[in-house]
Amino acid sequence: MTDDTISADQSITKEDSGSFSEKNNTMNIALDIIGGKWKLMLLNKIREECPMRFGVLRRKLPHITQATLTAQLKQLERDGILRREAYAESPPRVEYKLTEIGKSLIPIMDSLCAWGEDYQRQIRKKP
Repeated sequence: MTDDTISADQSITKEDSGSFSEKNNTMNIALDIIGGKWKLMLLNKIREECPMRFGVLRRKLPHITQATLTAQLKQLERDGILRREAYAESPPRVEYKLTEIGKSLIPIMDSLCAWGEDYQRQIRKKP
């Protein structure tokens, strides 16, 4: 069996370093937009029932504080993942919808859910 870990006598060339940094930069961009404890859960709930009103979203995720929910939604709107529509009604109504780029996350969320289900099955099998 070979050991594929980096040993002290191995060096990383500038070319390797740039490629590694570039790949991680795009991963960092993605994680900045959808990372964190709540963003993917929010997006998953919104995709299940799109558009979704703020109050409904708040009830579906009871463990998130209102301040955190508001901040996460603002970030997702700022990043172009969600569109917020406010209606001048009494009482006021606010709905959130996935944008086209937000909808492009659906297959990724599906893959993450499938991975989580597979992981759970495998862990349960272990003695």
